[in-house]
Amino acid sequence: MISVAQQGSRLLPAPRRWQARVEPADLAASVATLESALQLPAPLCRLLVLRGMTGQETARAFLKPRLDRLHDARRLAGLDDAVARIATAIRQKQIILVHGDYDVDGICGAVLLTRTLRALGAQVEPFVPHRMSDGYDLGAAGVRAAADARARLILTVDCGTVAHEAVRQAKAAGIDVIVTDHHTPGDTLPDAVAVVNPNRRDCSYPFKGLAGVGVAFKLCEALVSELNGDGALLRWHLDLVALATIADLAPLSGENRILASYGLRVLAQTRNPGLSALLRTVGIDTTRAITAGQVSHVLAPRINAVGRMGAAERGLRLLLADTEGEAQSLARLSEDENRTRRAVDRETLRDALEMLEASYDPARDRGIVLASPRWHPGVIGIVASRVVERLHRPTILIAIDPVSGRARGSGRSIPGFHLYEAVRTCAHLLERYGGHRQAAGLEILPERIDALRVEFDAHARSVLTEDQLVAVVGLDLELRLPDATDGLVSLMRHFGPFGIGNPTPTFVARNVALAAPPKLVGEGHVRLLLEQDGARLPAIGFGMAQQLGALTPGRDALDVAFHLQEHRWRGKSGLQARLIDTRPAS
Repeated sequence: MISVAQQGSRLLPAPRRWQARVEPADLAASVATLESALQLPAPLCRLLVLRGMTGQETARAFLKPRLDRLHDARRLAGLDDAVARIATAIRQKQIILVHGDYDVDGICGAVLLTRTLRALGAQVEPFVPHRMSDGYDLGAAGVRAAADARARLILTVDCGTVAHEAVRQAKAAGIDVIVTDHHTPGDTLPDAVAVVNPNRRDCSYPFKGLAGVGVAFKLCEALVSELNGDGALLRWHLDLVALATIADLAPLSGENRILASYGLRVLAQTRNPGLSALLRTVGIDTTRAITAGQVSHVLAPRINAVGRMGAAERGLRLLLADTEGEAQSLARLSEDENRTRRAVDRETLRDALEMLEASYDPARDRGIVLASPRWHPGVIGIVASRVVERLHRPTILIAIDPVSGRARGSGRSIPGFHLYEAVRTCAHLLERYGGHRQAAGLEILPERIDALRVEFDAHARSVLTEDQLVAVVGLDLELRLPDATDGLVSLMRHFGPFGIGNPTPTFVARNVALAAPPKLVGEGHVRLLLEQDGARLPAIGFGMAQQLGALTPGRDALDVAFHLQEHRWRGKSGLQARLIDTRPAS
């Protein structure tokens, strides 16, 4: 089996184009105005202007997100019908089955609805499907679970928008369905009591980027208002909203930025025993501000792991646990499952790269479809993301179950390519599918995979331009190393949380020297010590050993694009550049 370091030129990381942000004509004047009004350093005011915050009030609203700037929940189409039916269920003591999905968004959304509804006096049975036996979305397993629980109402979160058949089955069994979701709707909506989804064509809700948990939170807001519930208690559940919004790669702009900002603060002092146990297990210091990066890279994978490798119901139990003992036991289990997931993830990636080494042609292939009976369906989405990061091509990975013959796929996309729409063009080949712009899931008969590969690539070829096949490194500001200070990093925290829609600022330093030879670390990573104008800055380049490992101090100078971050290691902290890309000095 080949390693990343041994791969041929076909699998070298895709070339990247550096692109500075477009400067408005009145840049200097706008920066000066913000400097005076906000008392912030010029580089940060420049960054605000370049990101569209040119006015004082717009900039202040960005730097200080406030819950009172959230939109009225009742502007969501279908919300009034949903509130009325749930209120009836509570008054008549009908059992409500809260049906989530098996990822972080679906699990956290199910926990949010379950805890909120119970606080309002509802009888609730939470349920999430088993990835291996039930598949994704509201399906026969969810309808069966509702019937077994004697539920009169199914309330979904993060699923159900395209579950027409399951809604029909529930209705035939005398069970009403309310859908709350954020995935792209099909041509028609299921025949439910209500479908609450900001992406409905007839929905005028101003912000379309809510994660599934965000839609559930808006429903909870309306229910608490209608039924005179405890609004303060609901705000304590914003830790769940932040966790799922960040984990689901929802854009951290607009309402999501407000919800995530408050939720991260709540997370540091969470009242949820499961989250508290998880924070202790992974060693996150809650006396310091918790970042979106810690959520996406540390917390979310542990919750996802139980659903990827086994029963997502254990993740549900973790976040619904009311005792410290139960929570701690389940948190340790999630850590064990995550270690297993990482090992399977690495093996699957190596396998996928071997296939690509033999078949991939960057000049020919626009969309990638890979399939294997050796793969675990719980990790193919993660591995698809790794392939996209490396090759910058929309990618679908399919796990074929050799026993049942079922084949399940998970895809990830690149900017400018709507993955759900691409999958929908291949709908005649698929058994089921769903998703949104950046991610999609599907089920397919194994004998149709070759046809899917051809049609998916043909669609990608028809819509992607040559420019879109080159990854863009967006440059925010030029920075000389002496100006990379603790004070700058401290002030930059007000620009967070960072993620999709609000990326971490990317700085560029030009003509930087090496103060020491590169040091290879881990699997394909490299550490550098950068030097400029007497200032030194440690740097880490993940996956850049091939690219940078042979550089020579005193001979090689670089232009470097990087994120500036605080690095803590064994009780010590200091600044570090996380390298995004490098070039020979221009």
